[in-house]
Amino acid sequence: MILLQGQNLARHFGPTVLFEQIHITIQENERIALVGRNGAGKSTLLKILANLEPPDEGTVAKRKNLSVGYLDQHSAVDSTKTIWEEMLSVFDPIIQLNQEAEKAALALADEALIQDEVAFVEALKRYDFLQLELQKKNAYGYESELRSVLHGFKFYEEDYNRPIKQLSGGQKTRLAMAKILLEKNDLLILDEPTNHLDIETLAWLENYLLGYPGALLIVSHDRYFLDKIATGVYEISQNKIHQYKGNYSFFLKEKAARLEQEMKQYEKQQAEIAKLEDYVARNLVRASTTKMAQSRRKRLEKMDRMDRPKAGERSARFSFPIERESGNVVLMLEDGAIGYDDTILSAPIQMDVRKRQAIGIVGPNGIGKSTLLKTLIKELPLLNGKLHYGTNVDIGYYDQELKNLSTNKTVLAEIWDLHPTMNEKDVRSMLGSFLFTGEDVEKTIPSLSGGEKARLSLCKLALEANNLLMLDEPTNHLDIDSKEVLENALIEYDGTLLFISHDRYFINRIATSVLELSAERSSYYMGDYDYYVAKKQEEEELARLSKEAEEVDTTEAPVEKAKTDYHLQKERAKTERKLIRAIEALEASLHELEETITQVEHKLTLPEVFGDHEEVQKYHDQLLKLQVKQEQLMEEWEAENLALEELME
Repeated sequence: MILLQGQNLARHFGPTVLFEQIHITIQENERIALVGRNGAGKSTLLKILANLEPPDEGTVAKRKNLSVGYLDQHSAVDSTKTIWEEMLSVFDPIIQLNQEAEKAALALADEALIQDEVAFVEALKRYDFLQLELQKKNAYGYESELRSVLHGFKFYEEDYNRPIKQLSGGQKTRLAMAKILLEKNDLLILDEPTNHLDIETLAWLENYLLGYPGALLIVSHDRYFLDKIATGVYEISQNKIHQYKGNYSFFLKEKAARLEQEMKQYEKQQAEIAKLEDYVARNLVRASTTKMAQSRRKRLEKMDRMDRPKAGERSARFSFPIERESGNVVLMLEDGAIGYDDTILSAPIQMDVRKRQAIGIVGPNGIGKSTLLKTLIKELPLLNGKLHYGTNVDIGYYDQELKNLSTNKTVLAEIWDLHPTMNEKDVRSMLGSFLFTGEDVEKTIPSLSGGEKARLSLCKLALEANNLLMLDEPTNHLDIDSKEVLENALIEYDGTLLFISHDRYFINRIATSVLELSAERSSYYMGDYDYYVAKKQEEEELARLSKEAEEVDTTEAPVEKAKTDYHLQKERAKTERKLIRAIEALEASLHELEETITQVEHKLTLPEVFGDHEEVQKYHDQLLKLQVKQEQLMEEWEAENLALEELME
């Protein structure tokens, strides 16, 4: 069932077209990702669909009584209530319904009502109706759900009575997201919900949204998040919109295939046009072929000519060169303690950083990741421990708050003042590689968007030619395309990387190892993000099994037994996954085969085939081969299913 539909939507800013001819349909329970470059109009389109802004053209139609929840990038709860009071207000209708049910129950015990049979039956019906409504609305479990969501956003029991006015901006934003999730709207529109959430909270949000009862329309630059949540993708590009069925990875493949197909169609049409034009030019003046030439000219005039397909808007292109090589040992931190004044956030921290390593630093918000980088560049003092740098180490630092940018200069002056020996052409060329072209270089820095400021900071960093880069959330403010350009530049970088990011896709592509910070220690994992997650799960499972073994069997060494049980379970799970994948692949092949068989059977019924003995024989032989293949696949499918059933027993 269609919940909401935008038809022929357009938004103009004077003569400038942001987008036009936008058609978007959201079905019940769909999970739609809206993607596109920064400035393509994604947030504007969300506001139009949420009925917060009118379109310049087109209409938005929605199902009657559709409830829509909208959360923008800057939403925050502003209230005089406590956290618990504010969140509980979401359930006011349920609380009121519960009170009505209690009154209805008390009424049934009224002696006068019992004596009046008709009135008693009506009161009983009313009570039963209210009980059904309470069950439908989870009236007996809403407090448990409320606690679960608050816990997911890292608000714990001791926080419930805190006044909201005492919360930080980030906490108010998380609370706004928690509140809108609990409202359970039919359609939930989220604009960058993953911004500034740590990895643990992101993982919780993903799992929660997978079970969300309504439809979702989401703008996000988190590719891991989109891959897990999205069942469909709409891309705004060059003022138009294209729809793709599947998650973000599927969208990338389909987009490439679509562009390739469009290019083939364009080239085919161009060849046809050239052929027709050549014929017209050679034959129009010849008496014997004039009519044929005129006919072809009319075909040319009526032809709906295709524009040359474009892969997309121009991308940034940059790299991070180094001026000189560092020594093999880049830095060492022994028993480090970081924090502010007398408050230690994390300790002890051990680091042994070698040349060309790329270390991703992870941990919950507030644990001191940014503090660690600021301590390493000596902007903050080390509270305890020893810090040693190797030889020829040149440090470049990217601040997520972009404080290294001037407040009154133009883009051109920001770069040229730092590198006065460069000629203007080279400065403009460098800025052009970071997408500052033409009049863009005359913009003042305060007038730039977050993405533009981020690209300018990266431009400054690239010109420093350092051999050790410390990057604090470098993907914040960047759209997906710019993130991919940055990733490729960092993969090619010949120096050493220390970086903080909550973008799991980014960490996975860049990191050669992961450093996890906690209040009590630092932990080192030699691998990418997926390896880090797998090892964490293994550690947690071993700890759980070890605890169970201690409780159940005190005679056997509990840790050894836990390890044995864990590895047996791991092998069994591996076999189970292999069987499931094989079954799914066979089912997909069977589905394709069934469609092909249906097509062949249909062709055998066509008059042009039915009346041709050779054609009938050809399709009949093809059908027999397909049916034999179908039997073979069915036998394989039954064997794999039997093996899976035996494994599960």
